[in-house]
Amino acid sequence: MQFKKLTDLALAGKRVLIRVDMNVPVKNGVIGDDTRIRASLPSIEHCLKAGASVILMTHLGRPTEGEPKPEDSLAPVAVRLSELLGKTVTVSDNWQAGLQLAAGDVVMLENVRLNKGEKKNNEELGRAYASLCDIFVNDAFGTAHRAEASTHAVAKFAPVACAGVLLAAELEALGKALQAPARPLVAIVAGSKVSTKLTILEALADKVDQLIVGGGIANTFLLAEGKTIGKSLAEADLVEEAKKVIAKIRARGGNVPLPSDVVCAGEFAETAAATLKNVAEVTADDMILDIGPQSAAELAAIVARAGTVVWNGPVGVFEFAQFSDGTRVLGEAIAKSPSFSIAGGGDTLAAIAKFGLTDDISYISTGGGAFLEFLEGKELPAVAILAERA
Repeated sequence: MQFKKLTDLALAGKRVLIRVDMNVPVKNGVIGDDTRIRASLPSIEHCLKAGASVILMTHLGRPTEGEPKPEDSLAPVAVRLSELLGKTVTVSDNWQAGLQLAAGDVVMLENVRLNKGEKKNNEELGRAYASLCDIFVNDAFGTAHRAEASTHAVAKFAPVACAGVLLAAELEALGKALQAPARPLVAIVAGSKVSTKLTILEALADKVDQLIVGGGIANTFLLAEGKTIGKSLAEADLVEEAKKVIAKIRARGGNVPLPSDVVCAGEFAETAAATLKNVAEVTADDMILDIGPQSAAELAAIVARAGTVVWNGPVGVFEFAQFSDGTRVLGEAIAKSPSFSIAGGGDTLAAIAKFGLTDDISYISTGGGAFLEFLEGKELPAVAILAERA
């Protein structure tokens, strides 16, 4: 897919409107984690260096359209961005009246989710955004799977529409991992529910050499293989679907390696006592909360031989120390592996940060839903419109 890149354009004297993803956790006006703000800096700094003025738009939280509340304001985000850029960034909630900007200025439009028609991809709102700029830049991969006024309609009507530094890097890394991967290609899809990731598992079964499942998803697959999982989280109604995924990948010479040993507890709690068991020993009262050391070592060996690893989801309840070893061992194996590794999704990134592996993963994706939809082979509307405009 071909699209224009911000880094290829002449920007001096231009007004550049950048859709960033600065949807950060804010509590009582304090930002909990500024990763997304820092991830947006390369595009902003590139524009400023080139002599442009910069207008930023982002969503924050889930406010009600047309009903602004103090906690929905981007003010704390602007304060943090001002510190990072070393210059004052203002927030405009009256931008429809026009913006007076000089080269080097940075202004943020107030939280786009407060604008009526934003989520419905309203064309009039898209035109209003587009009228502010000479160049529109989408740099918000995390929202690329949604067609909204600030990601899609605006790209239709802006004089020029292109991909920012972060978005272009995301698409390049994901393309490398899926379109022409170094083999074997190993995908790790874990998490509590099969239902939310079933279509992804089905799509990956056609592409990957090994499909590692973890968490509640692995429990459903264990059920499909006739194992007892006690009162573990699983979706019994999706056992047939799990069987199809296993059959599909085995027919291609691959496999879905399932745990041989597991860490169980009688309840889901931070204080729960952990018991290591062979899968065959799991009783009706057990809850599987992590994979055992033998299973973790087996997965680590698969990852060590991989050419490409795509990772979405922890394989156990890593937030509780006694159920975190499986995810830690797997994460450390990915970090040590010479493979090209790409990781995405909130829980995965939290686990990577917890175990200090951030610098050893080849590419960390900022998108959760967009990352999964790309894996599935779905078209991302906000990217498709950039290709159309190119």
